[in-house]
Amino acid sequence: MEKQNNAQHFLDLIQKSRKGKFKIYIGMSAGVGKTFRMLQEAHTLLKNGIDVKIGYIETHFRKETHELLDGLPVIPRRSIFYKGKNLEEMDVQAIINLRPEVVIVDELAHTNIEGSKNEKRWQDVLEILEAGINVISAVNIQHIESLNEDVKRINGVDVQERVPDNVLRLADEVVNIDLTSEDLISRLKQGKIYTQDKIQTALANFFKTEQILQLRELALKEVASQVVRKVENEVPKNLALKHEKLLACISSNDKTAKIVIRKSARLASYYNGSWYVLYVEMPKESPNKIALDKQRHLINNFKLATQLGAEVIKIESSNITEAMLKIVEQKDITTVCIGKPHFNLFEVILSTTIFRRLLNNLSKSNVDLVILS
Repeated sequence: MEKQNNAQHFLDLIQKSRKGKFKIYIGMSAGVGKTFRMLQEAHTLLKNGIDVKIGYIETHFRKETHELLDGLPVIPRRSIFYKGKNLEEMDVQAIINLRPEVVIVDELAHTNIEGSKNEKRWQDVLEILEAGINVISAVNIQHIESLNEDVKRINGVDVQERVPDNVLRLADEVVNIDLTSEDLISRLKQGKIYTQDKIQTALANFFKTEQILQLRELALKEVASQVVRKVENEVPKNLALKHEKLLACISSNDKTAKIVIRKSARLASYYNGSWYVLYVEMPKESPNKIALDKQRHLINNFKLATQLGAEVIKIESSNITEAMLKIVEQKDITTVCIGKPHFNLFEVILSTTIFRRLLNNLSKSNVDLVILS
């Protein structure tokens, strides 16, 4: 058995070595200089004899950034006729066929034109990495899936183009491109981010100091957690701290479930732990009794949890507490995450004994309970 495990471990190492290395530049907003930095790095690599090519770059006609394209080999984009227009997308197959050592791919969160092989550019990048090509890419912090609610709270925008957190976890290196809010606003006013006709609108909406500071904090925390994860992964197992296992418990309440899933994903990411999402199907919510819209929301939330790296567990039971405690024991859970209860007074009276029982059992097992609001 030991020989078999050793052989499998070696095969895993071979497979890993065949995959390309992945570097991501993260920024708190547009205009911090992610594309500029990637192009600078491309020039450095080229000077050092590395076969680097531009797979896709978006300069947004920023003069300083656009000038850096001079002297860099660019792989032509693929032309697609869509809704009466000729549009361009990154040519994934051309990149794989040319097999450069390193390819630069901007706008990781981009949604591809309908009819493309992959729906999202991050899926294109995973395909390129699987082909053994190293990738340098970039994304803004507001496009990270589990931060969707935080971003909405900060700037009031529900960002539609999002990258699953597990894509970031695949990165071998994550670099934060940081600027103070003063420097960023100064760059905007100088016309280095948007054209003159868009500057006032940007200042009135997305480039307010308090919003920039909050997004900057999110970006710094994200990169810090990536560094912690990398260090922990490289520490010998016998020296490693207790491995965290989180259990996120959701109901058919769509809004609360999304909050619990996203915040549990952040906690799992922070602690570099594995995590599960548990849904206990009560008799009143069996498929023939639950409303169709609730069924649809549940399926979407299971999909979201899977994208964020969770294993989804669905149990049929008339006793939620029993079902939760059973999974806690089976999976050796260290932390249970639940949504903030929305009880009226009568429900509190009925549920107090159930809640107390859950708390008592978890405390005896040395399991933490986190209530997410």
